[in-house]
Amino acid sequence: MAKIEKKILWVDDEIELLRPHIILLEQKGYNVTSASNGEDAIELVKQNHFDLIFLDETMIGISGLETLPKLKEIDGATPIVMVTKNEAEYLMEQAIGNKIDDYLTKPVNPAQILLACKKFIEGNKIGSDKLAQDYMKGFSEISSQLMDASDWSDWVDIYQKLTKWSYDLDKYPDTGLRESLQNQMKEANTEFSKYVENNYIDWINAKKGDEDPLLSPNIMDTYLQKHITKEGPTFFFVVDCMRYDQWLVFEDLLKQFYTFDTNFYCSILPTATPYCRNSIFAGLYPIDIKKYYPQYWTVEYNSDESSQNKYEKELMEAWLERKRIKLNNKMGFVKIFDTDFGKKIEREIMQYTSNQLSAIVVNAVDMIAHSRSDYAILKEIAPDEPAYRSLTRSWFQHSSLFGMLKTLSKVKNIKIVLTTDHGSVRCMHGVKVLGDKDTSTSLRFKFGKNVKSDSRNAMQINNPEDIKIPKDGITVNNIIAKEDFYFVYPTDYHHFLNKYKDSFQHGGISMEEMIVPIITLTPR
Repeated sequence: MAKIEKKILWVDDEIELLRPHIILLEQKGYNVTSASNGEDAIELVKQNHFDLIFLDETMIGISGLETLPKLKEIDGATPIVMVTKNEAEYLMEQAIGNKIDDYLTKPVNPAQILLACKKFIEGNKIGSDKLAQDYMKGFSEISSQLMDASDWSDWVDIYQKLTKWSYDLDKYPDTGLRESLQNQMKEANTEFSKYVENNYIDWINAKKGDEDPLLSPNIMDTYLQKHITKEGPTFFFVVDCMRYDQWLVFEDLLKQFYTFDTNFYCSILPTATPYCRNSIFAGLYPIDIKKYYPQYWTVEYNSDESSQNKYEKELMEAWLERKRIKLNNKMGFVKIFDTDFGKKIEREIMQYTSNQLSAIVVNAVDMIAHSRSDYAILKEIAPDEPAYRSLTRSWFQHSSLFGMLKTLSKVKNIKIVLTTDHGSVRCMHGVKVLGDKDTSTSLRFKFGKNVKSDSRNAMQINNPEDIKIPKDGITVNNIIAKEDFYFVYPTDYHHFLNKYKDSFQHGGISMEEMIVPIITLTPR
């Protein structure tokens, strides 16, 4: 296939003096058209598409600054590099205000010109080729790691690498690497599920050592407690159902305001809000919450999920009491479920800086995941994981959470810890499950009497107390889905199989659900 020639327009009233540069560009394979004034440049752009325009700032007739908006109006996608003798700041500001793409000062040298061409004409291909080269090397490294992974830190490293590759590939969708990465993520989740099944009960019963993960009940002890008694306010944000790739979206938008210390902990099983988030705020496993604070444990297998986390504030206050932390004023505690209330808290956020400790729960990401399953238009907007991240970015840019974090970045001595209760996994494979009418309705875990499914796709827990979940009845057992499987009853099997395929769910065993970020944000 013949190489497509890239077209450059160079506009300068002393164009003959630039002939050596033009000859060099033509030798490099670029097709260069020249114009000596703004009027001719405008006519040329009306008649032709150019991949890059070099535009002199000072010309006879209409100036470069006057020509610039007219060129942008004709073809706003073509990058324009302004070339000028004048280094005055006001001219740079004018050029930037008129959406200039770059700025070079005369006399320009060949290296500057070639760099601009590489950046604007070939930058995407160069970046894509470099990413593909790096990924193939990384693919081999991860394949080796999968064979040798033996502890939690190994799996965190594997998950971080795979997630960052996936995130980076969003910028270069035409590399053809997405399918390969998805297959490697699936392979990793298969091995990770075996690892969790073999070790989880030992982790929560503290039968092993330092190589084991930090779990949900311990994160406030480890990441929050050390900040509370120091000077300045402490904020604890819990964003329900936030995956690591979604945090990377947030991080990208927040990096102008904060630096980040990112770590990971392991969400307890089932990776569902009633268990995980209560456990975080109590600093206890669910079985111990019910034992020591029965008045605050409202989780039942078939009750309304929205009512199962209504005592988080009280559980956090009980944690403070057990830790003997005395606050010098009241603790702020807010749960944001809707946009209007979120915007109200955003407007009032500075009032919370007078509190020694404030906890803010944000449910929007969880709502995005569930709404995508319920509304066809959202599945059309976000048909795959790159688009799901794009949807997350769009929400976050306009969210009260982003607004709050931007405002808080200006507060002196502030400490901010941000995390989630669990992630979610894109469920692509249904598996049959058997159980009676009282079995819980969750797609990724089932509690009930004699609940059964294929052991290749589900972890069987004969006694919930083995994983520190209180029993709800005498003969209750449970199963927890592995990898990207979801449970479907034999009745109307194909209807529900299709209904929930390609939906984001939580409650089971996968890297996306269990390996979750916890971040300390420090204002710049």
